[in-house]
Amino acid sequence: MAAERIRKIIHIDMDAFYASIEQRDDPTLLGRPVAVGYPAKRGVVAAASYEARRFGIRSAMPSTTAMRKCPELVFVPPRFEVYRAVSRQIQPIFKDYTPLVEPLSLDEAYLDVTENIRGIPTAWETAKIIRARIREETGLTASAGVSCNKLLAKLASDHRKPDGQFAIMPEEAEAFVAALPVAKLHGVGPVTAARMRALGIETGADLRSRSLDLLRDCFGKAGDWYFQIARGHDGRPVEPDRERKSAGSERTFPEDLADPVRIEAGVLAMADDVWAWCESTGTRGRTVTVKIKWADFRVSTRSRSMEAPIETRDRLHELALDLIRSVFPPARGVRLVGVAVSNLNTGGMSRNVELPLA
Repeated sequence: MAAERIRKIIHIDMDAFYASIEQRDDPTLLGRPVAVGYPAKRGVVAAASYEARRFGIRSAMPSTTAMRKCPELVFVPPRFEVYRAVSRQIQPIFKDYTPLVEPLSLDEAYLDVTENIRGIPTAWETAKIIRARIREETGLTASAGVSCNKLLAKLASDHRKPDGQFAIMPEEAEAFVAALPVAKLHGVGPVTAARMRALGIETGADLRSRSLDLLRDCFGKAGDWYFQIARGHDGRPVEPDRERKSAGSERTFPEDLADPVRIEAGVLAMADDVWAWCESTGTRGRTVTVKIKWADFRVSTRSRSMEAPIETRDRLHELALDLIRSVFPPARGVRLVGVAVSNLNTGGMSRNVELPLA
């Protein structure tokens, strides 16, 4: 029986995409801490430059908090039409090397280069060429991860940021995951990581030492996923042609929140993520849904449908805020918020030499 063919997956992630575009287009911002967003009381940081990140500033942070952390922070209003245009420059570069491209957002994508249009000898070299073309054609930098599945490729792309590249070979997968804190693993958010730590599970090695039955008992169906990723396994294919019925983004807070301002900041950040996807695909939706996961893990949703598609970011903000405010004052702490649009007005998006992995 023939051995299963090893896939060759690349994860490309643009470096501080929104903020880097602003620094590229306005050289006076180079080397300065930049936040994309608005410095208003109810403003939220949509993206932060690497200079700003050194102060602990991150996306989805309330603008007032960011300004306290870094008084020299420069706020730049988001220009989603520009970010979308740059994303449209980048996507065709990927498709010059493989038709199997799964965009995750304006600035991030998985590529399956197991088979390759150009016949480049290795996946490593393919990633280097793609990154060089992105720099040449956009003036921006990207990081890349190369491995045998999506989980490992994404972990690898985070390993040498910014403007770096890293590969995890199949035989290195278990040892690489074993050394990581569990919070670094896909699907393990801050709340789940805290629950794992309470069980003595601090690292990938700790997670791998737990039985499947124990993980199922503690985490339900997600236990199967945690059992697999602890071993570096991920069977998810790169899916370029998925028809989207909705688009959403959600975030688990580092701590349960009761402050409406902070909860709203999270909702606005998630709405911005969703709007960026709408812009990148030219898709619009008629229904907005806000999801709330409470401190006791119960989930509530609030939805509103419009007669016509939602055409502006501000309108999406307005609807999402109206929905979250319908649960104020919160009866208990909020662990997670999410925003989604559905009833979309368009469907989905649209061999060859085998590549050694490296």
